[in-house]
Amino acid sequence: MKKLLLLLTTLLTIGFLVACGTSDDSSGDGNGDGEGEGETYTVATDANFQPFEYKNPDTGEMEGFDIELIRAIADEVGFNVEFETMEFDGLIAGMESGRYPMAVAGISITEDRKESIDFSDPYYDSGLVLMVPEENTDIKSIDDVAGKMIGTKQGSTSQQYLVNNTDAEVEAFPNILNAYNDVQAGRLDGALYDLPNVQYFIKENAEGELKTVGEVFEGQPYGIAFEKGSDLVEPVNEALATLKEDGTYDEIYEKWFGTAPPE
Repeated sequence: MKKLLLLLTTLLTIGFLVACGTSDDSSGDGNGDGEGEGETYTVATDANFQPFEYKNPDTGEMEGFDIELIRAIADEVGFNVEFETMEFDGLIAGMESGRYPMAVAGISITEDRKESIDFSDPYYDSGLVLMVPEENTDIKSIDDVAGKMIGTKQGSTSQQYLVNNTDAEVEAFPNILNAYNDVQAGRLDGALYDLPNVQYFIKENAEGELKTVGEVFEGQPYGIAFEKGSDLVEPVNEALATLKEDGTYDEIYEKWFGTAPPE
């Protein structure tokens, strides 16, 4: 009888373990806001770069052009995404160390960065522009910032440009909004950063108070970043090309920028 009870207990235990294993294997983590059966990748991003990526204060969800684009690419390729937000300079360091498999955050493709991380094909053409108070008449272009207090974002190409090419007193912030607010409050003479983000801030928060001056320069396209040698680069590039061909990219672009993408 004892042997029979032991045999029954063993069979029941094996059946329970098999059932649990089947349940775990068939479950998916989803893509952060959806469900799918493919691989799930953590996408590093910045929570304060409107209109490309930002956290909706009401829902707590990530939104923006970059976020919608990477979701569409993930759907096309067949993988899932989960977003992890951080300061931009930490994001670049995390990508270079291989901590994250992918990042999207208005990341400019530069030769220096390409030495330690890989990029997708360009998906947005940007450049740097200078913002100053509306009443400022001393600063007409980047050539006039010597000795001036100019704010920018830590770890950005705009910080590198100011340090390497001007005699400005550079103050770099983890959050670019702090630089913009200091210009608005008169604590800084100006701020240098990516054109679309500067324009968006002025439009939404500082019409008649702040303005851009000079030309857009240092034109550098944005790319999706990957750890060096990633197998994701090719399928993501193919998906990006498909989205541009079938009109999905145009729809996302018009939604967030209000105009059709340039030819």
